[in-house]
Amino acid sequence: MAKGRVLVIDDEESITEALRTILQSEGYHVKTAGSANRALQEVDRDHYDLAIVDLVLPDLDGIELLKRLKEKHAGLEVVVVTAHGSIPAAVEATKQGAFYFVEKPFTPEEFTVIIARALERKTLLKLTHRGRAKVIGSSSPIKAVFELMDMVTKSDANVLIVGESGTGKELVANAIHAEGARSQGPFIKINCAALPKDLMESELFGYAKGAFTGATGDKPGLFEEAHTGSLLLDEIAEMPAPLQAKLLRVLEERESRRLGSTKAVPVDFRLISSTNREVETALKDGLLREDLYYRISTVTLRIPPLRERRDDIPLLAHAFLDRFLEKYRKEPKGLAPEALRTLQTYAWPGNVRELENAIERAILVARGKEIGIADLPEAVVRGSGESYGASRELPAGSLDEIERVAILQALEATKWNKQAAAQRLGLHRPTLYSKMRRHGIPVKPPPQGS
Repeated sequence: MAKGRVLVIDDEESITEALRTILQSEGYHVKTAGSANRALQEVDRDHYDLAIVDLVLPDLDGIELLKRLKEKHAGLEVVVVTAHGSIPAAVEATKQGAFYFVEKPFTPEEFTVIIARALERKTLLKLTHRGRAKVIGSSSPIKAVFELMDMVTKSDANVLIVGESGTGKELVANAIHAEGARSQGPFIKINCAALPKDLMESELFGYAKGAFTGATGDKPGLFEEAHTGSLLLDEIAEMPAPLQAKLLRVLEERESRRLGSTKAVPVDFRLISSTNREVETALKDGLLREDLYYRISTVTLRIPPLRERRDDIPLLAHAFLDRFLEKYRKEPKGLAPEALRTLQTYAWPGNVRELENAIERAILVARGKEIGIADLPEAVVRGSGESYGASRELPAGSLDEIERVAILQALEATKWNKQAAAQRLGLHRPTLYSKMRRHGIPVKPPPQGS
């Protein structure tokens, strides 16, 4: 499958053919047009992800073509190619919506990096648009989140996103970058919980040739790669304390030094951090340095768990229903009242991600015109207090106890296979282990009869 569909617009055939060769070798589907009118006809006839536009065309000014392309297809990314001397016009092109302008002559390596970033931005915007259904709603808690988001997105302030796993923290981070002033820059992400601690420093800072055994060449770090864009440090409380101190220094000095190098490199990025831990607890337990916390939390966004915005469950459920019916090309189905009631009374320890998984599973197994209780995952039905034939009261206890019970039920249903249980709950496996430790649940099942 092609990495993206690209239309190259230039009246010099040697240029269009050269760009076709470069991009096709990278896996893109490429077509060419020798004039603006031909290009406009082509985008009406077929779908394209990106257009490469020369500023000087025989029948229409390149900037005017850019405007018309954007009017027809607002989501089309455009890269402008310009000769030396037409830079002011190229700057104007970026104001009209061009992703970037490339000055001739350019190397194939430079060009392919720009194209990749343009299409990455398009994908990010598409995912953000789709993904907002996972975090948006009409309840007061989620409205408060988006009101604060709208106020901070256009600023350059560091943002800390706090919320349980599955609440949509990464989607919020995507939106902050994609709708912010740095949207044309790179968006670099790293999950601090998923990366081995001994590799995290070299990933963030990069290294110089010979810095350690196996360092056969220079490697830029993620701080450098995020230059002019945004950097997401997911689950930042899992970062080792010594590395947190080094991160603080980078944020204060705005420069980074590769391992094994004496040369400091200026870095300019917006930092977006996230954690699924309660900040106060993380600070008290020494998992998050206090001085770093104040630096990264100019604005703190708390994403409420799904159990705190149950009024949004019908909206979310129907949004997922529509998406998966289309994805799997199923006949239209509705949610039976008892199934919706089950969804609204379940505690959702895996939050919106677990709800999404539950709806997808229900669509795949449902045979009738409506999704009923029998089509929902067993853990959801049991945890909600519903039964397949009759209803009963929600189990008594705190929300923590309900979460603990849901985790135990998932473990029992999967014979204590942690990967399968995590998938059943809509969690990442490290998050499941973290929750198990918090609730005092052993890694292995207790002996029979104990």
